[in-house]
Amino acid sequence: MIEGQPSATAFRVAMRRAAHQLLDKPLIFEDPLALTIVGGDRGSVLARDELSRADSPGGETIRAFLAARSRFAEDRLAAAVARGVRHVVVLGAGLDTFAYRNPFADKGVVVYEVDHPATQAWKRDRLAATGIPVPEGVRFVPVDFSVDKLDERLLAAGLDPAAPTFFSWLGVAPYLTEAAIFSTLGIIAARPGGSEVVFDYAEIPDKLTLLQRLAFTTLSGRTASLGEPFVTFFKPDDLAGRLAGLGFASIEDRTGPELGQLYLGGASALDRAAVGHVVAAIKAPAAPSP
Repeated sequence: MIEGQPSATAFRVAMRRAAHQLLDKPLIFEDPLALTIVGGDRGSVLARDELSRADSPGGETIRAFLAARSRFAEDRLAAAVARGVRHVVVLGAGLDTFAYRNPFADKGVVVYEVDHPATQAWKRDRLAATGIPVPEGVRFVPVDFSVDKLDERLLAAGLDPAAPTFFSWLGVAPYLTEAAIFSTLGIIAARPGGSEVVFDYAEIPDKLTLLQRLAFTTLSGRTASLGEPFVTFFKPDDLAGRLAGLGFASIEDRTGPELGQLYLGGASALDRAAVGHVVAAIKAPAAPSP
């Protein structure tokens, strides 16, 4: 991010989520607030987000992966709620809309939205400007990771460390250093009440075809031009080993093509999402003291 400014990629992601609702059939991910929060209609969304044009294979692939990672995260969240989890933390929330269409509000699920203060203030302005009400079960947690500690800020916002908690962390890890990623994962793993985290990452692009590499280079160049370059890449086996080292288990790692099979059941634009992965990992509660 550029200091003092909201995340530029957060708005582009939100525009693509909105465009997915308009352009893609069947939908991978339904978000009835996606169009509202960007403050547009069909014409304005498609005009403002040139990468989401129907005739752009690259735009279709990006839309599909963004939709699939959100679907995967919210499917895992639903399973966590079924197990009794009632606390959800959305890290790097951007213009994510889950908290404002929370289907588990009647079960007492509380959503803590964590983001950089500048991005969070911008989002709250967007919510007010577009008339999206903020439910009682939403907690805003501004965190500047250069000076703030995530666990301390969550505690100050009322999140009990002993409470089982689901963390959704989408569209953030590729832009962070490896040290920053594992610092956050370590905080999540250290929660005595147990936790689950879903996050996406970019695989080291050494196995890409020439065309795939060209598409990836184009995408990474665009994010870099916005001041938010891709920084960290992983090999899936190495990442799984490091997650296990933190105490996470039940690790599920899905590639773009695997998400396409899961949600669309056949060939799709996700077959071209060769670098993106989404992973879910569960950390059991700490054993009680004897």
